[in-house]
Amino acid sequence: MRYAHTVDTVRGAEGELMARLPDGALMRRAATGLARVCARVLPRVYGSRVVLLVGGGDNGGDALYAGSQLASRGAAVRALLVGSRVHEGGLSALRSAGGRAVEVPRTTEIPAGSEAATEMAAADLIVDGLVGIGGTGGLRGPHASLAALAGATETPTVAVDLPSGIEADTGAVEGTAVRADVTVTFGTHKPGLLVSPGAEHAGVVELVDIGLAGELPTARLESPQAGDVDVSLPRPGPESTKYRRGVLGMAVGSDRYRGAAVLAAGGALRGGVGMLRYAGHDAVATEVLRHWPEVVVSVLDPEDPLAGLPERVDAWVVGPGRGVDGDAETELEAILGSPLPVLLDADAVTLLGTRPRLVRDREAPTLLTPHAAEMARLLPDTSPREIEARRLEYATRTAEEYGCVVLLKGSTTVIAEPGRPALADPNGTSLLATAGTGDVLSGLVGSLLSGGLAPREAAMCGAYLHGLAARLAHDGGPISASDLIGALPSAIRALRTE
Repeated sequence: MRYAHTVDTVRGAEGELMARLPDGALMRRAATGLARVCARVLPRVYGSRVVLLVGGGDNGGDALYAGSQLASRGAAVRALLVGSRVHEGGLSALRSAGGRAVEVPRTTEIPAGSEAATEMAAADLIVDGLVGIGGTGGLRGPHASLAALAGATETPTVAVDLPSGIEADTGAVEGTAVRADVTVTFGTHKPGLLVSPGAEHAGVVELVDIGLAGELPTARLESPQAGDVDVSLPRPGPESTKYRRGVLGMAVGSDRYRGAAVLAAGGALRGGVGMLRYAGHDAVATEVLRHWPEVVVSVLDPEDPLAGLPERVDAWVVGPGRGVDGDAETELEAILGSPLPVLLDADAVTLLGTRPRLVRDREAPTLLTPHAAEMARLLPDTSPREIEARRLEYATRTAEEYGCVVLLKGSTTVIAEPGRPALADPNGTSLLATAGTGDVLSGLVGSLLSGGLAPREAAMCGAYLHGLAARLAHDGGPISASDLIGALPSAIRALRTE
């Protein structure tokens, strides 16, 4: 598991540690780790050209001290100084090692032909130390201009602790921000490195141990790795039966959206469910059976939408392609009235937006799996764009307001549960941006719920496997939702091999 902590937590831990260390020891640890990563990024250190973008905070000091170590190994290091102050100790160390500093004019725009632009264009490596983890509100003035110039080059960029322009606690990006190839972060990960849009700017994230672990409390955010998912997945044993492996009830699909039922059923079956009991109208039920003859089907009576709902199930999946008419609303209310775990997706989330008490007053486990537009229906006066910009913040808010687990789909899947660290799935891919993949995810996570996993763990495992299957389906080539179903067994095998 990767752990990420907020800025205030990191500041507090650093303060506790620095009180016991000689002056400057923590910065030297960070700078040494940074210099080592930079040396690995460079084809060679001796004779290379390194440009440091140096702001007035501690990140600038880290960059200067790391630059001094590279200069002492024969690199030609130039520090572009921007801001009202500079870390004097770091600057002195750089100059003593043979590095050179260049004052950058404090103008809003730095022209392409300027000394700063010329230095960056000729560099073998750019080190971003413009703004530290306390920066908010986006880059302005010469900082923004330098970030834009760095982005216009093909020079590899290493960010110090966090790419400048990224909000450390949320991953929000307002305006121009540095796009790093590698981010060297110190002591612990920062949430903005693991959640989009910030994660898209971070590149490969390298964690440098500076001794903070003993000072850090519970993380704000966790990011599961293969081993975490593997140990959480249910495994059939010698005494397993289809009932012990879990019976999943599924109320998805409609005459208009028959494919949603087929895809969700496939996700559940390939996810390892013991038995799938599908409830739907005749035409949809026929389509499900045609694709998946192992499904136990209950055909609903159009005159009585509740009469045919199966009773012997361990969990429910409700919503994808089901519709938002009166029958769907009656069905949703009845299922949420049960003491069973329930996953709500798509149309069920839309219905919940008009009747939030159905979940807020519920004591049984509930998992919501909206995308940003669906989440906006749960949060009045909130737009999908706002949610996309601050995914961690809004997933957490929704979980707290509804008193349940929330899986926010999108560029980074974020899972939130009241009172526990949020989760950021590291396995997302744009290959999943195609119709029907969310239906597959609902069925997959539903199978894990019926197998006994708690909603948070079922969401974590399902999201990870979902992304891994997408990557495996056609070796990174374009996929359809049906391809995703076929790749799920391969994803589980690959996970267990890792």
